[in-house]
Parts: sequence; structure tokens; C-alpha cells
Amino acid sequence: MPAFAFSTAGTIRFGRGEAARAIPEIRALGRICLVTGRTPARADWLTDALNDVFLITISDEPDVGMIETAVASARAFSAQAVVAVGGGAAIDAGKAIAALIPATRPMLDHLEVVGQGLPLDNAPLPFVAIPTTAGTGAEVTKNAVISVPSHRRKVSLRDARMLPDLAIVDPSLTDRCPHGVTLASGLDAITQVIEPYICTRANPLTDALCRDAIPMGLRALPQLMIGEDAQARDRMAWVSLCGGLALANAGLGVIHGLAGPLGGLSGASHGAICGALLPHGLAMNASRVENRASLERIDEIRGWIAGALGGDMANAFATLHRWACDAGLPGLDAQGISEQNRLDAAKAAASSSSMKANPASLTPQDMVDLMSAAR
Repeated sequence: MPAFAFSTAGTIRFGRGEAARAIPEIRALGRICLVTGRTPARADWLTDALNDVFLITISDEPDVGMIETAVASARAFSAQAVVAVGGGAAIDAGKAIAALIPATRPMLDHLEVVGQGLPLDNAPLPFVAIPTTAGTGAEVTKNAVISVPSHRRKVSLRDARMLPDLAIVDPSLTDRCPHGVTLASGLDAITQVIEPYICTRANPLTDALCRDAIPMGLRALPQLMIGEDAQARDRMAWVSLCGGLALANAGLGVIHGLAGPLGGLSGASHGAICGALLPHGLAMNASRVENRASLERIDEIRGWIAGALGGDMANAFATLHRWACDAGLPGLDAQGISEQNRLDAAKAAASSSSMKANPASLTPQDMVDLMSAAR
């Protein structure tokens, strides 16, 4: 059995009603900088309950300028803690804001790839993450993904101390999430339990999480495409949490290795990109992997897909592709991703942290072919 370490949020609370039950604890943090997604009304249950709150709305995936402006405003407010309520973009923004309010260096000094990737010089403010979508698992990760328009890249601000102090996963907050968001975020969640399971840094604890979560997600998401279902929402929230725990403690692979650059180059939604790439990334890895144990895991995934969506194991990845298209997921072309974006992403993926744990060695041409299949 391999040696491994496992890090996560200070406290995780899961279950319907947990968000409301945490209000007194959140209020006790003092002056709160509350970060929400593009629909602040979804956080009214918390805003109305806080005594001293400053609201920041994140209308798109966070970029350098957005975060720098928010940090300056939060400092002027003398925020004592940061709470993020929303999807992955809001949580990443909140995580970055909490990290940078006490920082003395410019933000760029701490960014990976385009900056120096330096650790934070001061500990972040207390941070609470409350997701309202089942997708990124950002409530239990130690990095925030930030877009850098000047470099047309998405990169990470990363520090072990950025793990949230409190992560509250209340599936009721995802109820009635729009169909398209449910589909894209759900496929992202499924990708984030599949890639850690087949990556080269998988460990017994992440395996235990992923082995149950993969088939659970593959069955729950189709239920939500048919209609609202509280039990399926609960299951997808759990799958999303498992994905965050697994990727933070094992690794990812080519799908996320390409999704980051593609998102930075095109502005397309991260979840939709992952969903479009997933079946083709699995097929490419299956055709290139040399390790028998990795191939056996990929075959397990074929079986789980066939069990959830029908068809035979041999054609499972094609079945997943057809199901996602029929559910309304756009291909890369329809997402506004050009041929040049794909070529640039194949080159950029070489420096992506996600690629380091991919189970197969892939060439830039392999990655171009993978993306062409996802058009």
C-alpha cells in the first residue's frame, strides 16, 4: 500500500439544512465579506441574517482585475472573514480574496505559470465555502483558478492554508438549478471523480471516495435531466464533494489539463469543456496507457458507464458522448472554441499541473486529435 497524505477543509458539513444551521457560527466571525455568484438573491437567506456584511458579486469566472478590485474593497471595509456562496467561480473568487487581503506582495507574485508561484506571506482570513452547484468541489481545495486575460490563461493561486476553514455542502441550495448548469457542472463533478481514480497518484483513500462516487454520479445526473429530484441532487452534491477531495489529494489528467487552457483562450465554461472532452479523453488514455492496473481501472469505468447509460462496455465512451449531446451539451465548436484555440491549448497543456498525473504519456498531436473528436 502506498504512503500518502490527505488534507482538506477544517470542517465539512454535509446535508440538507446545514447552511441555515451554520448562520450563528458565520455571524460570530465578525465583519463579513460575502462573495456571491451572478444571482445574489440566492444568498439572501444569509445576507439578511448577518449584522455587518459587505457584498461582492462575481458575474463571471474570476480574473486578475476582478480579484484585485474586490481585495481593495474588502480591505477598505476592514473585513475580518470571507464567505462565498455560489458556484465554483464564486468560491474560487472568495478563496482568492480571503488569501490576498492580508498579503503584502502583488497578486502576480503568487500566481503559478504566469507569475512566481510564491507561497503567501501571511495566512488568509477565515474562509467559509458554501456551494450552490454540484460541480467543482472547490469548497475542499487549496487553490483558486484565476483567469489572466493578458496571457489568455487560467492559472492557480495555491497555498495549503487556502483550504476553507468551513465547507458547508447543503444539497438544498442546488435545488432547481437550471438544466444547462446542472448538466455542465454535473459532468465536471463526474470528471473529477474519474480522473483522480485513473491518475498516477491515486491512493487508497481517494480510491474509496471515487469508486462509489463514479457510478453514483453516472446514475444521478441522467435523473436530473429528466426532472427535478431531491435524492439525485443530494447524490450529485456528494459526488462533487468527493471530486474535490480526490483531486486535491491525488491528481487529475488530460481533460483538466486541456480544459484550463481552453477556458483561458476562449472564455468558454469550464464544466461544459470538461463534459465535451470527457469521453474522448477516456478513449485517448485507453488507447495509449501502458500500465495494466490503469487499463483495468479504465475498463471499470466502461462498465459503470454501460451500467448507467446502457449499451455495451466496448462502446461505453461513445455512449457517454451521445448521451451528453442528447442532453444538450454543446461541442467545443458550439462553445466558441476555434482550431487555433485547440492548437494553443495542446501546447499550453504541457505546463499544466493537471497533466502530471495523467495515466498515459500523450503527445501534442494526441491532444489535438482528442479535442478534434470533441468538436
